[in-house]
Order: sequence, then C-alpha cells, then structure tokens
Amino acid sequence: MLARALGVLALTLALSAGRASAQDSAPTAKEPVSRGRPLSEWIADLKAAAPVIRNGAAYEIASMGPAAAAAVPALIEALDDPVAVVRFPVTVALGEIGPAAAAAVPRLKQMMEEEMSDEVAAAARRAIRHIQPSALAGE
Repeated sequence: MLARALGVLALTLALSAGRASAQDSAPTAKEPVSRGRPLSEWIADLKAAAPVIRNGAAYEIASMGPAAAAAVPALIEALDDPVAVVRFPVTVALGEIGPAAAAAVPRLKQMMEEEMSDEVAAAARRAIRHIQPSALAGE
C-alpha cells in the first residue's frame, strides 16, 4: 500500500512538472525560430561587437520573413550600423518582413539619398518596394 501511494505521488509530481515545463515554454513557442534560436536571440545579436555576428543575425532575421515583424524596431536602429556589410542585410530583412516594416520606410528613403554604399542604397529601394511600393510613387 505504501509503495502504491509513493507511486501515485511520483506520478503526480512528474505530471505537474511536465505541465509547468510546457507552460514555461508556451510563450517562446509563438516566437519564430531559425537555426534552433528564437528571434529574440537574433535581435540581440544585431548589437554584437563583431560585424560578422551582426551581419549573420540580420540574414537570419530576413529568413524568417513576415514572422519576424517584432524585429522591426531593432532593424531600424541597425540601419545606422557603421559597417555597410551589416546595413545591407538589415535592408534585406526589412524587405522580407514586408508591410509590417512600414515604420522603416522614412529611414530607408533617407538611405536611398544619403547612403555612401551604392549597394546599400539600392537595397533600401528594393526594401521599400516590398514594404510600401506607394512610397516610391513619382520617383
């Protein structure tokens, strides 16, 4: 009888732990994942010290497409990265996110005019075409 009671107690604890674990992971289940890492980690990498890490993070965010809309504020900030090889994939990511990145259009338009790198300026234009084509009307 004692063995049965201990067995029931162990089963109850195991089920409770499983439910708690599932509840803990539920919010992150909605966050898009690329290469086994959630979007929030890729967003954090946009501020890494090494440009190669920032570049890779922007491309990973781009690969998530519209599901990465939560990254738009960080991507807008990353448009001011001092390294062109980071700014380029940031514009790609914004374009892949599409209409949900509309807040980036004013800064992208500014980049079209002021960007020193022709490739980045062209990428800014392409991003606007994907986000809000009407913003280029008349040009």
